[in-house]
Amino acid sequence: MTALSSAATAAVNAVQEIGNKLRKHYGTAVSLRCKSSLAADVVTTLDIEAERFLAERLAGYDATIGFAGEESEPVGSAKRFWLVDPIDGTGHFIRGTPFCTTMIALVEEGEVVFSTIYNFVTRELFVAELQKGATLNGNPLHVSERPLSDAYLSVETDMRSERSISTYVRLRSRAVVLHTINCGYEYGLIAQGRLEGRISFDPFGKDWDFAPGSLLVTEAGGRVTNIGSPTYDFKNHNLIAANLAVHEELSRPGSPLEAYR
Repeated sequence: MTALSSAATAAVNAVQEIGNKLRKHYGTAVSLRCKSSLAADVVTTLDIEAERFLAERLAGYDATIGFAGEESEPVGSAKRFWLVDPIDGTGHFIRGTPFCTTMIALVEEGEVVFSTIYNFVTRELFVAELQKGATLNGNPLHVSERPLSDAYLSVETDMRSERSISTYVRLRSRAVVLHTINCGYEYGLIAQGRLEGRISFDPFGKDWDFAPGSLLVTEAGGRVTNIGSPTYDFKNHNLIAANLAVHEELSRPGSPLEAYR
């Protein structure tokens, strides 16, 4: 992987600094409030403080770049902006289970051009830049080559409709399915070749949950597209992020995702 751009370097430094601070509170943080009736949809004061830290640190690098985070209203440019999830997996963070990450993406004219995911508990730093490859702690990454019949897939969906339930069951009949309730952690596993893909249809996540990992998987040699489309729009959360073999199989007519094409 070639040298990081100055913007990427600023983001990597910031995510490591806040991640190292968050690690001290792993397993001891308490919930401030719930955003919904779901147990995983919680917020701590550390979510808010971490996002504020990242906003200030990134603005100090270049104040012309906008900022959009999970815990605050977007500010600044909508054409070039940072997209941030201060703690992805806050429920895990509170409980002391290691599926919690901090994620940053840089979006330019609707395209994700840089991302970093920091598994701050395990000190695993994932970095990807458009057309420059993906790394884990500085070492190059590559997705697996396993086909769907030999695949482990993460699936995220809201199973309150017949369409989502039937699609989930069809996927379960073709591959091993798991879900940690943490996008960043799972995207890192795909980039390392430990999972073959992450599929979302009618998911709970937002832009900041999916955008950082989309570039990581792509730059590790995988493919990310919206279901039924040859391209990827980070605002469309029905997507396939997978190695090439699995992506091709799931994109065919008649695949388990047919109902979402």
